[in-house]
Amino acid sequence: MLILAVVVVTVAAGVSLGLLASDGGDGAPVGSAQGQSSAGAVEGSSPTASKTPSPTPTRSYPLSRTPRTIPAVRAHTPARGPGWQPEKGQRVVVSDGDLADEGRLLAGELGLTYAGEKDDVRAGDVRLALNDDEGADPESYSMTVRGGRVTISGPADAGVFYGTRTLKQEVHGGGTAPEGVVRDEPAKPVRGLMLDIARKHFTAGWIEDRVRELGDLKYNQLGLHFSDDQGFRIASDSHPEIVSREHLTKAQVKRIVDLAASRHITVVPEIDSPGHLGAVIAAHPDLQLRNAQGVATRGAVDISDPDAAEIVDDLLNEYADLFPGGQWHLGGDEYQALTVSDPEASFPQLARAATEAYGSGAGVADLTTGWLNDRADTVRAHDKTPRAWNDGFFAGTSVQADKDIQVAYWTGKEIGARLPAEYLSAGRKVINYNDEFLYYVLGQPLTFVYPTGQRIYEQWTPLVVRGTQAVPAKYDDQILGGSFAVWCDLANSQTEAQVAAGIRMPLRATVQKLWDPGKPELSWTEFKALGDRLD
Repeated sequence: MLILAVVVVTVAAGVSLGLLASDGGDGAPVGSAQGQSSAGAVEGSSPTASKTPSPTPTRSYPLSRTPRTIPAVRAHTPARGPGWQPEKGQRVVVSDGDLADEGRLLAGELGLTYAGEKDDVRAGDVRLALNDDEGADPESYSMTVRGGRVTISGPADAGVFYGTRTLKQEVHGGGTAPEGVVRDEPAKPVRGLMLDIARKHFTAGWIEDRVRELGDLKYNQLGLHFSDDQGFRIASDSHPEIVSREHLTKAQVKRIVDLAASRHITVVPEIDSPGHLGAVIAAHPDLQLRNAQGVATRGAVDISDPDAAEIVDDLLNEYADLFPGGQWHLGGDEYQALTVSDPEASFPQLARAATEAYGSGAGVADLTTGWLNDRADTVRAHDKTPRAWNDGFFAGTSVQADKDIQVAYWTGKEIGARLPAEYLSAGRKVINYNDEFLYYVLGQPLTFVYPTGQRIYEQWTPLVVRGTQAVPAKYDDQILGGSFAVWCDLANSQTEAQVAAGIRMPLRATVQKLWDPGKPELSWTEFKALGDRLD
């Protein structure tokens, strides 16, 4: 309910107007409006009635309402006052030089002047500041709108950036940032979009547009799956022979990575192995896995051949500097040697290699797990935290996947896929890619249907890791977050523009559920209308 309060201000001739307002929640007055002349304050008074009480001018400010943004802010302390709107000539200032990039970006977006580090205070200022809130989430921030000014502060530049995204949404389309204090932070540290740029070539400009969209929605990861059977889509110096005709140059990738960094988004590359390496095999057919009858296995390299490991490690090492973020996706899923009824009989060379490496009881699943661990060693040497698809982790093997390899849980349909609780009870950290809700598969092959924002908004939470059932809440801290995923199985089914339109509301619904753990206050109809208004 909107609570109205009237603030009465008595104005004497020749004295400038000062609007007093209630406490904004942190001990200081809010809603002051300075610099108005008495001439503007005595409207309606009679100049000939000086000996009789003149009508007292009043201004009414209702208690401010919580701003409506995507994702929704976690807490807002309302106050009475005019709020803030951007006007030409106003400044964005910073209290710390580390926030210069955030300040320049916001100033450019709102048509303000970036004034750099300043200690003085002017009407209309937006100030960005770092605070010394030790132990706080580095992605948290507070935003105070008071007296015609805005202050956004946080323990790290990421949080301050997210505060600027909130302000940008508040004033979008002529809106007003409401008086009061926003205190906000994400529920989950991983909020991602994964793009399959291997099966379908996406232009650099299109990917950059997605980066800007993700930044405004407070996403912090962009996955690039750039190697698969259908294509290898980034230029390579170590193995140029494997690169597809349509691909991104390293300069283009660097621009994408730099743009993402400016939005506090980490780009997470994926070279999937030992399956899904068809583009590599096309240039190196001798590496392809063959069964006992000599029949080739699609997309799979022979992991008993040291040359297969060498070429994959060459690529992992080559791209480590191109992607300076601390995350790497190793794939590990759908190795076709493990889809047959008796892998050891079908692939005797793999069986021999397993026993030679891990003892007489070892099998093909052990050898495949050893491959995953070896690739994890390669990226770990570059200070990357590895992750792999959940069906790349096997039960009942003597060789166990390294404990620090995060589980990218996508499905329960694949051979080897187990219930999420099995990974969680073993202490593993999980990222939710639930294919029931978060998989946008071009052409809708098999049983896939395009996910809707409404279904995500109304039915999915980060605890719903597989299918439609949630895991016990006791595992909440182990679920790092989630990622929406675009897969291009039937690459020509949609254009770039159609993909962008198709994932627009699902992306907004997904981040709402990753940022705020509570049930959304808005109905889906209201949320969709908000999304339409903010675009």
